[in-house]
Order: sequence, then C-alpha cells, then structure tokens
Amino acid sequence: MSALERLIRYCRIDTQSDPDSQTSPSTKKQFDLAKVLLKELQDMGIQDASLDDTCYIYAHLESNLDHESPCVGFIAHMDTAPDYSGTGVNPHVIENYDGNDIDLGNGVITHIADFPEMASLKGKTLVVTDGTTLLGADDKAGITSIMEALQYFVSHPEVKHGRIAVAFTPDEEVGRGTEHFDVKKFGADYAYTMDGGDISVYSDETFNAASAVVKCTGVSIHPGSAKNKMVNALNVCVDYHNLLPAYERPEHTEGREPFFHLHRMHGDVDSAEAEYLIRAHETSDFEQMKKLMQQAADYINDAYKRQVITVEISDTYHNMKEVLVKHPEVSEIAVASLKDLGLTPVNESIRGGTDGSNLTFMGVPCPNLGNGGGNCHGRYEYCVVEQLEQSSQLIEQIVRRTGEMRK
Repeated sequence: MSALERLIRYCRIDTQSDPDSQTSPSTKKQFDLAKVLLKELQDMGIQDASLDDTCYIYAHLESNLDHESPCVGFIAHMDTAPDYSGTGVNPHVIENYDGNDIDLGNGVITHIADFPEMASLKGKTLVVTDGTTLLGADDKAGITSIMEALQYFVSHPEVKHGRIAVAFTPDEEVGRGTEHFDVKKFGADYAYTMDGGDISVYSDETFNAASAVVKCTGVSIHPGSAKNKMVNALNVCVDYHNLLPAYERPEHTEGREPFFHLHRMHGDVDSAEAEYLIRAHETSDFEQMKKLMQQAADYINDAYKRQVITVEISDTYHNMKEVLVKHPEVSEIAVASLKDLGLTPVNESIRGGTDGSNLTFMGVPCPNLGNGGGNCHGRYEYCVVEQLEQSSQLIEQIVRRTGEMRK
C-alpha cells in the first residue's frame, strides 16, 4: 500500500468528533478508524498494539540497538473537525497540478486568488475533496506518515533504531485529545505530533487557549407594552460583543496577534448565550483578554443596575514554548532531520493548538511537524502527496538520529 492509497483509505472513514458530546470518545464512529489501524499494526507484527475503551491506540516498535537510547514518540489524531461534514468523503487526485484554480466538482472551485500559497504547489500531486466534505488530511495525513514509517522499519530490520512509541488519539478537534492519554503507557521520553501543514515547518509554540461562555438573562414581555420593562437578552449579547475589540477577531489577525472568536450564539428575548474562544501566544496578553471579558460583563451589569450577564472562562491549553525552551534538543533533532532531507527548516508559531500542547505540560516535550496538508477544516482542504511521503521520511530520520544518542 502506498502513502497515497493509505491516506485515501483513512480519509474515507468518517471520524468527525462532536463538541457537544459528553462521552469519550465524543463519537463512536472514531472507533471505525481505530479498529482499522489496530489491525494494520497487528498485521505489521507490532505485538503490543492496543486500543482502549476511550479510543486511544498505543503501540511500540522495540529497539534493535545494542545500547539504550531515548524512546521517541509520534502522535496523530483520528478525529476530523466538527466545522464541516466528514461523511461520504470522496478524495480526488490531481497529478502534475498546473497551479491554477481547481474545479472540485459540485459547483465548488478552489480559487487561487483566495489561496495564493497554493500556486507554489505547481507540478505536485494533490489530493482534494469533491467539494461536499472536508478531506480529513488533518490529521489522517499524520496517521499515514507514522504508519508508513513504522512499515519501513518493520520491513527493513537491518536499519538500526531505538524504541519507537506511537499513539493515535480521539477528539483532538474538540479540545479533548489528551483527556484520557496514558503518558506512562505511551512511554516516550519526547515526541512529535504530526499535525502540521507544510513539510518544512516545525512548531514549538502554540497559543494559550481558553473558552468562555457568556450567558445573558432578559425579561420577556409583549413588545406592545415593553417600554421600560423588556430586557432583550439577544441585545445584551450584541452589546457585550461590541465591547470587545473588533480588530482582535480571527479575520483581522495573523502571526502572533491574539484574538477573541465568537463561534456560537443562540437564544431569544428571555435568555441568550454566546460562546467564545480566547487565543494569545503571550501569557500577559492571554490574562489581559480574560480580564477584559469580565470587565465588559461588569460594565453591562452596572448599566442595567442588575445582573443580566455572566461570564464563565475555562483554560483549555497553554503555550508549550515555556516548557520546550528547557528541552532545546527536541526541536534541534527535528531541525537537523529536516536538513538531512534537503529541506530548509522554518519555525512558525501555531495559531492553534495540538495534543502536544497538553502533553508537553504532562511531561512529554512534544513539538509539531508537518504532514503536507492544507486548508484544513473545510471543503478546500488538500494534501500534497510528495510532502506526505517526505513526512514519513522525516520520522525515519528523527528515529535514526535518536538512535545515535545514549540515554
């Protein structure tokens, strides 16, 4: 099975997670892919491959060295984003891409004017959607690269390597990817999530992240007799939103700029609720943003002379940079391995998070590496096959370099 065939096989399996579910995993269909992966691992001869009841897969390829070296781990998530349908994924392959607009089918066109970075992919082989679903390369391309690398080492026992740990996780896209992660069972000294985009990019920094639920309480009364009596909870929500800086929204920010993201609002005159994401790389910005959200609520309550609004804020994950700076060798190995492949390493701060964010704080330093995917979470998602293949080669090189170390 080639990397391309493997990716398409995985992408066809619906594994969309559900942010509103309280179960683990959030959707049972994530087990559909997990069971396929478990069998493939067992067929490779990975004797300790296991799948637990919360849909985590752990597997290890034992060392064939005559000395003890660190155990390096690789992680990818099985779920796809709730943002767009993952049902009935029908991948299309474009060979020798011409660098122009792509007709995905079903009346959907990927316009290069909207995604100018794709022009640089001219001549490459792309896997794209049919315009009705996301692709799922996030993160099934990561799974593919890990499985391809494992298959390489199993098929080439003459290649020396230390112990390799692998984990495939559920529910990363809904912020619960490490909720039941067993660090001890995983057993890696350090690891890498294969959850990035361009193969040349490595990331050792994520956002600090929090979620906020804003609840507004109104007074519902017949609009014909509402003067000085009605409090419209929907208007309270709107007033609150307008107190937050408009320039700090996702559509107006890039690089290391922080943002507030209103991603859900619902309700009526009597009660309304708004849900926000808070994201910032700098801890000082992060704390100030959370403070501002509460101050905005206090201002509105003072204006109404009663409590019409409450804000509940919960931290989701923190910037892994503050831990990874204490373990520079982990990123250095990745940089050296990228150079081994003839690539020019590019360090980028992730405008998001990975399972590695939490794992780093759980004692497993875990930067993020690319897998060739792009435009994730929607129908314009794609994967560059050549970069997908390089991603597995990158894993192989990291394993080799780790094997040269002594623990």
